[in-house]
Amino acid sequence: MKQVTATGQTVEEAVESALAQLKTTKDRTEINIIDEGKKGIFGIFGSRPAVVKVSVIHDPIEEAKKFLMQVGEQMGAPVSIDVKRDGKQVLFVLTGEKIALLIGKRGQTLNSLQYLTQLVINRHSEQYFTVILDAEDYRNRRNETLIQLANRLAQKAVQTGKDVALEPMPSYERKVIHTALSENKRVKTSSDGTEPHRHVVISPVRTR
Repeated sequence: MKQVTATGQTVEEAVESALAQLKTTKDRTEINIIDEGKKGIFGIFGSRPAVVKVSVIHDPIEEAKKFLMQVGEQMGAPVSIDVKRDGKQVLFVLTGEKIALLIGKRGQTLNSLQYLTQLVINRHSEQYFTVILDAEDYRNRRNETLIQLANRLAQKAVQTGKDVALEPMPSYERKVIHTALSENKRVKTSSDGTEPHRHVVISPVRTR
């Protein structure tokens, strides 16, 4: 966190001085008055300057957006980002000419970026945010694929009578699998392993 301690004849002057040093505005800072100062006799004798400590408040969503734009630049795939917030969930929609580079094979690059972005946003926030990264409607298309996969593997679990373990997925995708099979009375689902290798296991319901 960037912060400076500044002085001035008045609190207002001290704050203005601090804002100038930080190159920011009042609404983006937290101001602590250390000493309100003292005018003194004739404004000279016994006077004491006002002292304030001003800290820059980082907007977690802006920090996450800045991180994603830097990654895009470094990968040679500049992006535009549209942000949609719904409570504690933040959706970043990426667009760009080389967006396929940021999606990667089966969305692996996008999932890794999503995980890193969640770390960035929560490092700068006092409340916990869930981050979803999307590009070219990939998430909706992926959800449809996951639902089809879930139903196919549930059928396999029933036919073989054995547990079927899926590949590691982020929590958002695991939830799609759990939800897709929640009404299927012939199987039950669970998550196993530790992040980032946590995966869904589909188990047949054994009847006596």
